[in-house]
Amino acid sequence: MTKLTTRLFARGLLALAFATTALAALAADDLPGQGVTVRPLKSSLAEEAFQTLLVMRGLEKLGYTVEPMRDLEPATEHLAIANGDATFMAHHWSLLHADFYRNSGGDAKLWREGVYSEGAVQGYLIDRKTAEQYGITNIAQLRDPAIARLFDADGDGKADLTGCNPGWGCELAIENHLTAYHLRDTVTHKQGSYAALMADTIARFKQDKPVLYYTWTPYWVSAVLRPGADVVWLQVPFSSSQDGGNVDTQLPNGRNYGFLANEERIVANRAFIEKNPAAAKLFELMKLPIGDINAQNLRMSQGASSPQDVARHADGWIRAHQQLFDGWIAEARAAAR
Repeated sequence: MTKLTTRLFARGLLALAFATTALAALAADDLPGQGVTVRPLKSSLAEEAFQTLLVMRGLEKLGYTVEPMRDLEPATEHLAIANGDATFMAHHWSLLHADFYRNSGGDAKLWREGVYSEGAVQGYLIDRKTAEQYGITNIAQLRDPAIARLFDADGDGKADLTGCNPGWGCELAIENHLTAYHLRDTVTHKQGSYAALMADTIARFKQDKPVLYYTWTPYWVSAVLRPGADVVWLQVPFSSSQDGGNVDTQLPNGRNYGFLANEERIVANRAFIEKNPAAAKLFELMKLPIGDINAQNLRMSQGASSPQDVARHADGWIRAHQQLFDGWIAEARAAAR
């Protein structure tokens, strides 16, 4: 090999080294999560998979290795994330889960910035026919045994309220309301599998029988039992919070359903966030309209509820909002530089 050839070969090797280094730097910029594993959680509610999966797709775009989501109940989810046994949840309700957040270490161990989905309404509803026939507008009217018996499904003379699973934040709120509004002698809080209980409630409605239940938005129930058409919201006699605080639950429209309008937020492990600015920025930026969650949840209630169906729904949402999604990814990558 001549000296000229040697020099050219050396220059080529040097150029290749520079190119390799540049490509590695570019890859690091494009994939700031490379080499980092993320462990997502959701509750036992199948309808929370959609919004969780959208966040997982974003993290995958940033190069993170994302494990399949695992199911835990909300109180345990917060503890697992605080302790570093999991990374994030995408369905933290800022009001209903406030105690879980605080009791798991609060801001010292957990992190939440931005609002993923806002304007969620929740409360108690009855069928419109019974509401109009008996003039029922307020849950306090169920103190009257004669009114309560209208909603008796099991023959014990008390109204049967389809309520929340044990361990959910709404369980505490309902239990507080039953005491605060003096309803324990006339109302039974039916608990178990919410989806199964609501299936029974909807079946009763279709049989033209009175129904009484708690629900929230976003959730598919309000697409089947339509507020204002099939059912009506009940107001409460006064605001009462499960933590004993003087929280005014009156909504901007002047109605008081016993719950403030809620927000769904992403909660993550603080130590993970401090080491992963790209993930932090993604969590902060992502926003999902309640109407989109309702529409997807309705598709699940109509039979498209397998993991493959939900994955198809999530990927379809991303394609329909590609520019928005790509913008989140670009900002998240920039935050890591």
